[in-house]
Amino acid sequence: MSLNETTSGDRLHIAFFGRRNAGKSSLVNALTGQQLSVVSDVAGTTTDPVKKAMELLPLGPVMIWDTAGFDDDAGTLGAMRVEKTREVLAKTDIAILVTDAGDDELYPDEKAFLDNLKQRKTPYLHVKNKADLHTENTTAGDGALYVSAVTGFGVDALKERLGDLAKDKKNDKKIVADLLTPGDVVVLVCPIDAAAPKGRLILPQQQTIRDIIDAGCSAFVCQDTELPGVLAALKEPPRMVITDSQAFGRVSKMVPQSIPLTSFSILFARYKGDLPEQVRGAAALSKLSAGDRVLISEGCTHHRQCGDIGTVKLPAAVRKLSGVEPVFNFTSGGEFPEDLTPYKLVIHCGACMLNETEMQNRIARTREQGIPICNYGVALAHCSGILRRSLELFPEVLAVLDGTD
Repeated sequence: MSLNETTSGDRLHIAFFGRRNAGKSSLVNALTGQQLSVVSDVAGTTTDPVKKAMELLPLGPVMIWDTAGFDDDAGTLGAMRVEKTREVLAKTDIAILVTDAGDDELYPDEKAFLDNLKQRKTPYLHVKNKADLHTENTTAGDGALYVSAVTGFGVDALKERLGDLAKDKKNDKKIVADLLTPGDVVVLVCPIDAAAPKGRLILPQQQTIRDIIDAGCSAFVCQDTELPGVLAALKEPPRMVITDSQAFGRVSKMVPQSIPLTSFSILFARYKGDLPEQVRGAAALSKLSAGDRVLISEGCTHHRQCGDIGTVKLPAAVRKLSGVEPVFNFTSGGEFPEDLTPYKLVIHCGACMLNETEMQNRIARTREQGIPICNYGVALAHCSGILRRSLELFPEVLAVLDGTD
């Protein structure tokens, strides 16, 4: 992954939804100018979601999704396709509902889908495709945008409307740059992760380095074993030390109390998630009973290594802190249960591979069902007894921590 490449998690996710044979795939191809999706007259040609990362003017870096028809009722397989479509909706920044321009009214499932978008507060466009076959309807005052994937009619207008919505979705959130002043020095502790491809840092480390550089600051990168030497070599103490959560305990003993210390995972909880909510959730770690179920969820699907943080190190830390044997369940990638009520706690990764919309939706699901959630960095800091120290950079979050003590 290049330092200059926009990751999937930081792209605007635009997804096309609708009934089978509404022309979603044709419209995706017309919008992007590429044959991203297979097109035919047979209803249900698109089975699994199709995605493509690209630059799309005037929007910039985007992720385009084409989904299966949500009216697919072809038995178990059809239900699985609809479930995959639902998973895409959870990460959608802008939804496009594609209907047939020849239909005078929406079908019940189309109305239900629009109601769902409004409930989620997901920005959306209602696009009526096949306008070339129904020219008498293209001026109807129903708020829909009429297009033809075949002739290109209305496609430029669709791009402009998407551009307007994209402006509203943009934010200026930073990973760490908002905590820095130009010229600051930051030390990053990056133990060599067995899950990372040889010769590469893992994604949160790369993105944090870029954020620091863009802020006009300097980043010193080392492993935990070299940290004392790096701190001694600096003429002035660094503005902060940021560590991989797995090394929290060791690093906290090396860094003087006068130097702020936090982790990549905690920074990403603030960047894409809800740090106060996840700090509140950490209190549940000390209240677990034997047999309580804990869900550990990871947003990526890397190959599990010996000593994996999610399946090995976190469970061990939770057992040590709680003094009991909980039951751990694990999910990865797009998997995240709709029903979380069987669990006493959810521990989530930093979500570097998920976009903010998907992470916020996952947190909202836990909140609605009354299930505490914290992330890897918050959990490991709590288990190491240094959660308060790891939050000193965020006074407003420390106030939340005080409320949970």
